[in-house]
Amino acid sequence: MNPTWYDLLGVEPSATTDDIRAAWKSAIADLDPTERRFATLNQAAAVLLDPARRSEYDAELDAAAAAEAEAEASDLEAEADEPESDAGTAADAEPGEPEAAVAQSPVEETTEAEPAGAPSPRRAPYLVPGWVLAVVAVLALVAAATAGVLAAHQPADKIIEADATVSTGSKVTQIEQRAMEAQAAAREAIVPLLSYDYRHLDADQAKAEKYLTASYKVSYDKLFTLIKQNAPASQAVVTTKVVDSGIVRVDGDRVQVLLFVDRPTTNKASSTPIPYQDQVTATMRDVAGRWLIDNLVTTPIQQ
Repeated sequence: MNPTWYDLLGVEPSATTDDIRAAWKSAIADLDPTERRFATLNQAAAVLLDPARRSEYDAELDAAAAAEAEAEASDLEAEADEPESDAGTAADAEPGEPEAAVAQSPVEETTEAEPAGAPSPRRAPYLVPGWVLAVVAVLALVAAATAGVLAAHQPADKIIEADATVSTGSKVTQIEQRAMEAQAAAREAIVPLLSYDYRHLDADQAKAEKYLTASYKVSYDKLFTLIKQNAPASQAVVTTKVVDSGIVRVDGDRVQVLLFVDRPTTNKASSTPIPYQDQVTATMRDVAGRWLIDNLVTTPIQQ
């Protein structure tokens, strides 16, 4: 009787990807990223928004439901095979005690009738998939103005105005538009930033640097120096695909975007892509009208 990922998001197993995404974003809209429920809802979304993992999860649910149904059928069969009790017969009556006093009918419990057509509760067990998302890192971005917008992983079409005196009109539209632009820029930038091929590392580095602020470029170059030292020997090739994304926080010229990414990797030891998944929090900064990555926090997804 424990909930499934579908139950957690409030959708049916037949729900479309768009329905699941909408339910997920709505569920976390008013949550702080540091709350446990926020992380749990992200776990559910990460499974159900990935076609391969959802298919595997559905198969696990079906198998568990079939096993439970078989167990219940065995229990009913065993109960049917049990002999009826002979207690309460005339032979058990005390001398001089009326037979009817012994052979009393059991008291029947009355239950309230369920309304016709009422759905029966789902009996699928809670199946934790083979991998889960780590808890989102604590977001330290502080709102710098009273008109700043704070959205706990809001969808782009549901930005909440923090200043109650400015809740309608062009300002909300402008804030929403800027958040959407930053989200789109993060999705575009994260692919070259997290991808590389040992055969053309210099070109990969140059391509990624176009999406970085000057301050973050310093940190990125230090990291890529390590990649250059190791990738040629291992012949590593990393490709990146964005599974989904959402707006975490908006504050003036900065927007934090949460992205779920797949990074299949091949190397000298394995020509078959090794699957890796990451949860990435990208801080986007508006630099002269262009959204660039100003910081990046990558959390590997345990499998």
